[in-house]
Formats: sequence, structure tokens, C-alpha cells
Amino acid sequence: MPKVKTNSGAKKRFALTGTGKIKRRHAYHSHILTKKTKKQKRNLDHVVVVDRTNTRQVRELLCLR
Repeated sequence: MPKVKTNSGAKKRFALTGTGKIKRRHAYHSHILTKKTKKQKRNLDHVVVVDRTNTRQVRELLCLR
């Protein structure tokens, strides 16, 4: 059997925590920042844990079982 390849886009975007949860960054914080408020940009800056409804999909992209 061939080895399963990890999705390269996913490995750049997601990281594992020590307890096995998956961290992600917020979208909409890379460009066109002039029209966004300070509060909006500040809240987009935080790293959050992937929602439990999406964890199975992300784990499959990262080849985690």
C-alpha cells in the first residue's frame, strides 16, 4: 500500500496543540485592512481552535487518525 500524502495547504494553515486540538488563524486579516476597524482587526488577530464540526475533515487533510 502506498503512503497517504498530507495536504500541503493544510499543513501550512493548521497546527496541533499539546492536547491534540487543532489551531487555526482567522480569515480576512491579510489585506484590505484600511476599511476594517481597530476592534475588528484586533479580534481577527487571535489564534482559535478549529470547531468540532470541522475537526474530522482537517484531521483527514493532515493524515491524523
